[in-house]
Amino acid sequence: MSPWALVLIIVAAVAHATWNLLSKRAAQADGLVFVWIVAVAAAVVWSPLFAGFLLVTGDRPTWGDLAVIGGSTALHLCYFLLLQRGYGTGDLSVVYPVARGTGPMLASLVAVLFLGERPSAAGVAGIVLVGVGVFMLSGGLGGGGAARGDLRGLVPGLVVGVFIAGYTVWDSRVVSAFAVAPLMLNYLGEVGRALALTPVVLATRRRLVLPVWREHRWRIVGAAVLIFVSYLLVLIAFTMAPVSVVAPAREVSVLIAVVLGGRLLAEGDLPRRLLAAGVILGGVVAIALS
Repeated sequence: MSPWALVLIIVAAVAHATWNLLSKRAAQADGLVFVWIVAVAAAVVWSPLFAGFLLVTGDRPTWGDLAVIGGSTALHLCYFLLLQRGYGTGDLSVVYPVARGTGPMLASLVAVLFLGERPSAAGVAGIVLVGVGVFMLSGGLGGGGAARGDLRGLVPGLVVGVFIAGYTVWDSRVVSAFAVAPLMLNYLGEVGRALALTPVVLATRRRLVLPVWREHRWRIVGAAVLIFVSYLLVLIAFTMAPVSVVAPAREVSVLIAVVLGGRLLAEGDLPRRLLAAGVILGGVVAIALS
């Protein structure tokens, strides 16, 4: 893996774990309204950057670009809605690692079986270690048995992981095979989610918009900034390294999420989860050296 790609992935992991902490802290708000406001805020905050990108590069999205971006938007929309719903019932330090572990394992499997990518032996070992570590964090695979809180987060995490795998593989092809600029994919994805949810929010949840905004405005703005930054860096990394390497390596964020959940949300069982985090770290090192 390129050193620059590794740096991008690590910075993205920090940003990613942080916005998930913000989303978890807003988990008792209406999930659909929260996801919509975050998308609207991101579209507003990042509009000057996107306008500058269009002016400097002269790029304009073609109908083909919009079609593949639409597919990405649909996958991400399901991901965000299911993730927010999962945080309403499960711990950050359970839902997050299970989702992030399931996603890259499936993405890497698809990349190897259908995209012709061939990870080295060290890469395969790293992928396995990441998977073992994140499932230890969920209470399985030698983690001492799953507690009730672990079980509440297990199913949502697994379902979210399927969509993570889907958008990881799809978006890697959008920025590589279809040559869509990462910034364009990321920004138009935010706009697409906002537009897709607007009719539903205005028709059924209009009265909830102001209360959710007033209570969670700083979490919303923080998430809007960090979601965009974290995924933009990953999309750029996809142009430097294969998806079977980038997808698992970015899961170093589970280390950060476990510490955040244990220290800031008092979710407990930190020693066991930190032990599992050491397994993940070994996997990330193996992947980085592959």
